[in-house]
Amino acid sequence: MLLQRGYDVRIFDSLQQRVHPHGWPTYLAADIEKVVGDVRDGDALGRALEGVDGVIHLAAYQDYMPDFSTYYAVNTVSIALLFELIVARGLPIQKIVSASSQSVYGEGRYECQACGEIHPPSRPEAQLARGEWENRCPNCAAEVTPLPLIETAPVHPHTAYGISKYALELTSLNLGRKYGIPVTNMRYSIVQGTRNSFFNAYSGVARIFTLRLLHDQPPVVYEDGRQQRDYVSVHDVARANVLVLEDERANFRNFNAAGQKMTTVLEVARLLTKLCDKAGAEPEVSGEYRFGDTRHTVSSWEALGALGWRPERAMEDFLAEYVAWVRQQPNLEDFYARSQKAMRSAGVIRSVGGITAAIA
Repeated sequence: MLLQRGYDVRIFDSLQQRVHPHGWPTYLAADIEKVVGDVRDGDALGRALEGVDGVIHLAAYQDYMPDFSTYYAVNTVSIALLFELIVARGLPIQKIVSASSQSVYGEGRYECQACGEIHPPSRPEAQLARGEWENRCPNCAAEVTPLPLIETAPVHPHTAYGISKYALELTSLNLGRKYGIPVTNMRYSIVQGTRNSFFNAYSGVARIFTLRLLHDQPPVVYEDGRQQRDYVSVHDVARANVLVLEDERANFRNFNAAGQKMTTVLEVARLLTKLCDKAGAEPEVSGEYRFGDTRHTVSSWEALGALGWRPERAMEDFLAEYVAWVRQQPNLEDFYARSQKAMRSAGVIRSVGGITAAIA
């Protein structure tokens, strides 16, 4: 999209072996300048910034593993280093767009009929171990109804990833204002689409479910599969990034880049089962949960909509595109078992009484 709009584009990437075991992707246009380096390396990052007037900072570390310091080193320290280099060298950067995350909201917004809007803490481990999935009001213990996440809602990140992304936001907004460098932080929902790496453990539900289905295995869902989420196409996210890069109304603000609608994990599993032509494969509710997951997380895109953006691609369409693309890839491997073994060993995946639940 940047090339289509006439930009000269330079990509700076570490080509981490776990994500890009074969080096630079072959789909990159020939006129894109490619630079290998780590965003934590000041010398390498400084060279990548030479002659640049705009930065879209997408480099991030996300996983479910408890290597906490890496989240901050990659997600937070890198943005501080970016500003450090700009200020120290007097670089003429006109705008920075940074990748934040929906995860900064933590458990998010809920409504209690008795207490009004609440923002519950993360669900206690004892509750999850009993297989009790829904949030309750921290004041009166009543059942609560999830509300869409809006940018003005309080943020309560409770994972290392979410905390590191909120720290990125605070760093970029405050240093940006102090030194007169316009910035925008994008709180992405769950981004899905073609060209998503197959090789890293964390790359989204579409990859995990699709690879299992194409290997004649059912999708495996955690909790009861009724967690509410919103999924957004990578194409729509690319449009959002370019919009806020160019629009001064986005300066010094945080925006949700969200999908069209709320859906449940079970609905996604069943849709992908249909798209993969595996009609007889019923999703498997494993009786397990991922420690640190939120229950319901659905963002509103209305603030970005005021700038003229909306999620144009329906989930059914971009997942169909994704499945068609996956079928074209050679030597597909199902990475599910390997990643699950690592996460169980690290205590990320935990069981509810050792019992597999049934789907109602």
